Amino acid sequence: MAQLTATPRSALADTPVSISASGLAPSQPVTLQALLTDEKGVKFEAVAFYQANEAGVVDLEQASALGGNYVGVWPMGLFCTLKPEKMFHRLLKRDVINSPFHVQINLFSSFELNPPPAMAPVATCTVERWYAAPGIERFPIKTGRVRGTLFLPAGPGPFPGVIDMFGGAGGLFEFRASLLASRGFAVLALALFAYEDLPKNLTEVDLEYYEEACKLLLQHPKVRGPGLGVIGLSKGSEIALAMYTFLEQIVAAVCINGTTAVIGAPVRFRDIHIPAAPYTMEKVRINDIGVMSTLPIFQDLEDKYQTSVIPLEKAQGHVLFVVGEDDHSINSKSLAERAIARAKQHGKNNCALLSYPGAGHLIQTPGIPFCYISTIRGKPTAWGGEAKAHAKAQEHSWMEIQKFFELHLGPAGNRSL
Repeated sequence: MAQLTATPRSALADTPVSISASGLAPSQPVTLQALLTDEKGVKFEAVAFYQANEAGVVDLEQASALGGNYVGVWPMGLFCTLKPEKMFHRLLKRDVINSPFHVQINLFSSFELNPPPAMAPVATCTVERWYAAPGIERFPIKTGRVRGTLFLPAGPGPFPGVIDMFGGAGGLFEFRASLLASRGFAVLALALFAYEDLPKNLTEVDLEYYEEACKLLLQHPKVRGPGLGVIGLSKGSEIALAMYTFLEQIVAAVCINGTTAVIGAPVRFRDIHIPAAPYTMEKVRINDIGVMSTLPIFQDLEDKYQTSVIPLEKAQGHVLFVVGEDDHSINSKSLAERAIARAKQHGKNNCALLSYPGAGHLIQTPGIPFCYISTIRGKPTAWGGEAKAHAKAQEHSWMEIQKFFELHLGPAGNRSL
């Protein structure tokens, strides 16, 4: 009788899963199918075709997929290539505390590109992908002007503190913050705009708001000072770089696929003012199926708008740039390289670069399905990347980000498994 196993069956979403099928006939063709329904009811699916070995086993750690959503040896391929039934829909975990994503793995005893609902799998199992470890505490923050969510690991602490930000979609994303907290950090997922009573649009980056968030985090008895880390993606990366440059509380910054100059909204901090380079929307490209690429907007950004460049050479801490070399949104690699060169010209060696060939813009946490295109503010937008290379970038960078924060903020707390 065919058997299907997945180990671990329940774990944090950044944990790799080992999948194997046994009890098959030698050289038997099989289909493995992964199914997930997100919190909005959108279904995701991935399929891969395998052939059993002489012992009647398909072990994804060793077996090579013949076709389907991916080919070759890729143990996490079924998770990383999940595709939505709704075009341009991005998988996002909203409720990070109370429920996991359930991924159902089905085994069929033949090659089936679209297994009909009436066809029963010969074996099945379900994997739980959690975004918060047991004991993680979640506290909505609405103090002064600061809006967001604080995640604290289990235990007395104190824990290294990190501020977590996302990009131009606005709102509040918590999944990276809750996973970082599960790995021993005290994390404030910070809203930038379009959340609760914050402005609907980002017309100005007032660093006093972010300074207030830093002070609030450092006042918590479970947060270890005196310095904090910050991590941001896209627009959040740009703001993280500005925080790193001007706020004394920030001693370690991770900037993922962002600009190194201020764009769209000026930066203000007391008597400091950095004008914004404009969004030159006339340079946007829209392809034959209506998908937008913003990459041309950022070409020659630092050359044309030198007064908008963030002077990171003034910072005393450390910064880690994480970039995808196939980013279709921002020319993030060249911008990061120029920023690092500028810092070195000023005698600074506090900048590091992780550059990933084949990775796109949305470098997130491991196990999140590769998203080439998604809708942002009503417009389908191209993020770039190639699935397997992008997934490897997420896996490697996630570990390096944690090491970076531990190096510059001190060791994390209890690491949940």
